Amino acid sequence: MEKVAPTDGLSHVIGNSKIPLRNITIPAFFDEIVGKFGDEEAAVFSQFNIRWTYAELIDKCEEFAAGLLALGLYKGDRVGIWSPNRAEWIIAQIATARLGLILVNINPAYKQSELEYCINKVDLKCLIFATQYKKSSYAEMIKALSPELSTQRAGSLKLKKLPSLRILVQISSEPMAGAYAFQEVAVRGTAGYRERLNAISSGLNPDEPINIQFTSGTTGSPKGATLTHKNIINNAIFCAKTMKLNRADRLCIPVPLYHCFGMVMGTLACSSVGATMVFPSEGFDAETTLAVLRAENCTAVHGVPTMFSAMLESPEFKGQKIKSLRTGIMAGSQCPEPLMRRVLMDFACPQITIAYGMTETSPVSFQSDVDDPINIRVSTVGRIQPHCEVKIIGKDGQILPVGETGELWVKGYLVMKGYWEDDDAKTETIKNGWMTSGDLATIDSQGFCKIVGRKKDMVIRGGENIYPAELEGFLTGKTGILEAHVFGIPDPKFGEKLVAWVIPEKGSTITTDEIQEICRNELAYYKVPSEVLLVDEVPLTVTGKPQKFLMREMMLKN
Repeated sequence: MEKVAPTDGLSHVIGNSKIPLRNITIPAFFDEIVGKFGDEEAAVFSQFNIRWTYAELIDKCEEFAAGLLALGLYKGDRVGIWSPNRAEWIIAQIATARLGLILVNINPAYKQSELEYCINKVDLKCLIFATQYKKSSYAEMIKALSPELSTQRAGSLKLKKLPSLRILVQISSEPMAGAYAFQEVAVRGTAGYRERLNAISSGLNPDEPINIQFTSGTTGSPKGATLTHKNIINNAIFCAKTMKLNRADRLCIPVPLYHCFGMVMGTLACSSVGATMVFPSEGFDAETTLAVLRAENCTAVHGVPTMFSAMLESPEFKGQKIKSLRTGIMAGSQCPEPLMRRVLMDFACPQITIAYGMTETSPVSFQSDVDDPINIRVSTVGRIQPHCEVKIIGKDGQILPVGETGELWVKGYLVMKGYWEDDDAKTETIKNGWMTSGDLATIDSQGFCKIVGRKKDMVIRGGENIYPAELEGFLTGKTGILEAHVFGIPDPKFGEKLVAWVIPEKGSTITTDEIQEICRNELAYYKVPSEVLLVDEVPLTVTGKPQKFLMREMMLKN
C-alpha cells in the first residue's frame, strides 16, 4: 500500500485515494466472486468436516435466501444470528444480504437479559440460533423468555416479551416448539422464490444498511452500530490488499464471526481474492487451532493478542514453527511488544500485521504493511488505510502537531451510518462526519500511529469492549447492593481485567462470591469482574464524583 505521511507538521493524514472504492452491494460482490473463483475452495469447517467451493457455498446461500423470502422476510427486516462459528453463520451472512435483510450479530456469550435487550432494541423479526454452545443453552434461554412458545406455530409467533419476533430458526435437525429447523427453511426456497432473488438484489443500494453490530461505543449501554454494504466490502478489500492475500492463501479464522474481525476481516477479505477460510472450531481453542494450522497448511491466521499468547504457551506448539504461515492480523486490543516479537520469530509468521479500528468504522482504519520494519510493526498500528482520513485532536478541538497525544478522529467511507434508532448517540459520537474514537493516539512524521490509551472509561478485556456504566447499572439493581464502581486494571493475559468496588446496603450480608455468581449467571463471561471488593466508601471529588483513577492506583499498590 502507498506510504502516506502527514503534511504541514500536523497530526492529520489522508489515505490513498488512487485505489477506487467499490460502489457495490454484497450480492453483486459475490456474483463477481463466483464468476472468478467458483471452483476454488471457499470454506473449511474442520470441526464439522465441511469443505465447500465458492460455487457450492453460494448455492447454499441462494437456497437459504429463497427460504427466508418464503417465510415472508423482506428488505429492511432485521434478522438476528446467535451462534458460535458454524457454517450456517456464513450462509446467513450472505443469504440475508441477498434480500437486503439487515443481519444483526448477537454475541454468543450473551445471556438471557442481553438477548432480550438486543431483540427489542432493533425490533428483530427473525432469530437464527444454535441450540447450545459450551455451557450456554440458547434454546433454554429463549424458552425462558417466551414460555408461550410451546403452544405457538412456527413462523407466526406472538411473544409477550419479544413483540417484534415472528420467526425462530434453529440450527438443529430437531427444533424446539415454535421454531423451524435451519435446513427446513432452505427446503422452502423453491424454484419460484429463487427466481425472484435477482430482481430483489438489483434493487439494493450499496449505501443501505446491511449489518448491525452491538457495541458499547463510547458511552452508555450497548448500541447497534449500523454498517452498509459499501462500508464492509471496501474495508475487507483493503485489509486483504494490506496482507497481500491471494487465491492461494488459506486464512485460519479462530476469531468470532459475530465480530467485524471474523465477518469482515475474515470472511469478506478472503472472498475478495478467492482465498480459503479455515474455521478450526466453534470457539477458540489453542490446541485445536494449532493442529488445524498445520493440517490445513494455513498461510495466514487472525487473532487477538490473548489467542496468540495461548497458542505460544500451548503444549501443542512445542516450539515448532508453523512453516506454512506467512501473514494475518493481530488486533482487538493493544498487543504487547514482546508478544508480537514472539509471533514474528517463534511462530514464524514473518508478515503478520497489526490492525486498529472500531466497530463503528467497519472496522479497520490503520494497519501495518507486511514489509514494515519489525520495530515499527511491534510498536505501532501501522499507517492509514485508503480512502480514510484521520486527525489527532487536542482539548481545544484543534489538530495537534505531529507526535503529540490527543483523541483520534476518523472520517471517510468506513464510518457507520449511525446507531440504530439512537440519533442522540450518533450526534454525540459523529461530529460533521468525523467519528470520535475516544482513544488517545499519536501520529509520527512518517504517518505511523500509536494508540496510547483511552479518553473514556471503556475497558477492553481480551478484545471484548466493556463499558463499566452497564455493569454498574446491573449491579446496583440487585438486592443488597447500594453502589457499584467498575473499572479496569492491567492484566498480563487479557490486557485488562475488571474490578468492582461494591458498597452494600445497610444490613446486607451479600458476599463477594455471591456477587460474582450473580454476574456469571446473568452476564456474558467477559463482563464478570475478576475481583470484587466490598467497601464502605470510595474516593470522591468535591462535587461527589467517584475518582476511579484513585481506586485503580490503590488496586495496583496491593
